[in-house]
Amino acid sequence: MRFGLVTYNLAKSWDIETIIKNCAAARFEGVELRTTHAHKVEVDLSKAEREAVKKRFLDSPVDLISLGSAFEFHSLDPAEVQKNIDGTKEYIVLAHDVGAEAVKVRPNGIPRGIEPKKTLEQIGRALRECGEHGMNYGVKVRVEVHGGGTSLLSNMAAIMAVADHPYVEVTWNSNQSDLDGGTLEENFARVRSKIGMVHLRDLFIEEYPWRKLFALLKGAGFQGHCCAEIPESGDPLRVMRYFRALFLSYQNP
Repeated sequence: MRFGLVTYNLAKSWDIETIIKNCAAARFEGVELRTTHAHKVEVDLSKAEREAVKKRFLDSPVDLISLGSAFEFHSLDPAEVQKNIDGTKEYIVLAHDVGAEAVKVRPNGIPRGIEPKKTLEQIGRALRECGEHGMNYGVKVRVEVHGGGTSLLSNMAAIMAVADHPYVEVTWNSNQSDLDGGTLEENFARVRSKIGMVHLRDLFIEEYPWRKLFALLKGAGFQGHCCAEIPESGDPLRVMRYFRALFLSYQNP
């Protein structure tokens, strides 16, 4: 397993140079760049600007793992769903151009007044369409386990069954709801073969079984990035170094 950073929220005001400098100093191996943040890796970049972003990461010890979008596909409005699909496709092209391996998307809940199964199927179909586009560019689409109802692993498994595409993966989000509807082991097994990335909350949260999660990831042969979502801090490097130390310690029996 490799260790990295999600730029939401600690690094939301950092430019690319600062992200690379701080990640390298704290020995973070990769980064997921949240869209709309100050780094400005967005679809309005020119071809030359995209190549410059790619080169800056290639010339550094830090991998550009993915672009962390907030595109979502659960809306009751078909036009809104299509808008999010089209936006995802644009960021897939951007990810290809800047050298990122994936684009992160999410569901954000199940609308009231509709059978949940229909929403889960709708999300799955949208993901499949995005995955087909991603395959053309060698870019994965990773759906974050996120949102009211959609963060249940049973529902995420249903979404993935409909998506059913090799370029659609899961970003495990380390939610407390990972323990709902079964044990961590049972819920992990629902999406085990599809996990492409892991988001980590604060590792001091004792209610979450971190050691058990890392043991499950190791047992699944996971070799991707585990990326920290760290709150803002006045001393970011110190916090990043402590977070990495906890990450390493939790992997020991």
